[in-house]
Amino acid sequence: MIGRIQKAVLFALLLGVAAPAAAADPILMLLLGVAREMIFNAVRERVMAPRDAEPLPAATVYPGTVVEPAHVRRLVDEGFGYLSRGQREEVYESLHATLMDPKNAAVRGSMIEYFAERAVVMRDAQERLASLSQTEKARLAAEFAKQIAELPPEETAQLVELLRRQVLPVPRDLNDMLLAELAAR
Repeated sequence: MIGRIQKAVLFALLLGVAAPAAAADPILMLLLGVAREMIFNAVRERVMAPRDAEPLPAATVYPGTVVEPAHVRRLVDEGFGYLSRGQREEVYESLHATLMDPKNAAVRGSMIEYFAERAVVMRDAQERLASLSQTEKARLAAEFAKQIAELPPEETAQLVELLRRQVLPVPRDLNDMLLAELAAR
């Protein structure tokens, strides 16, 4: 922006110097005057424009931290791989908006740290559950069904809905086993 202003001022100065030499032709003088006025107006608008009118550059890190939004996106993708792409995008957008909110400036670092810990725990749990044998998964599903039997019907219905939408942090095959156990009741 400063480079443009410098060029505009230089051009205006050159026009001012050229004006006496072209004094013989009134049409040329009119055109030079209009050009000079346009340049001065452009410079004045740029100098007087409020700073908020300029678009802010995209943040490369969250304010007050060294954490980049791309790192948070990677944490969401790796820690919550059981969610669909759209669901992970919603999680990221919500978290990003919360982290960018100036009201959260004092706790931004601890929020990122807490989220990173949870994402790692979720990823590790996913990997452990995925590594279970089919027999172990079936036993886990049967134990799950016993625990769920004590829940009120409305909570059980909510749990079934979550399993159908596949938003619980379990591998897909285990999710299907849990749904089958609930359906058998």
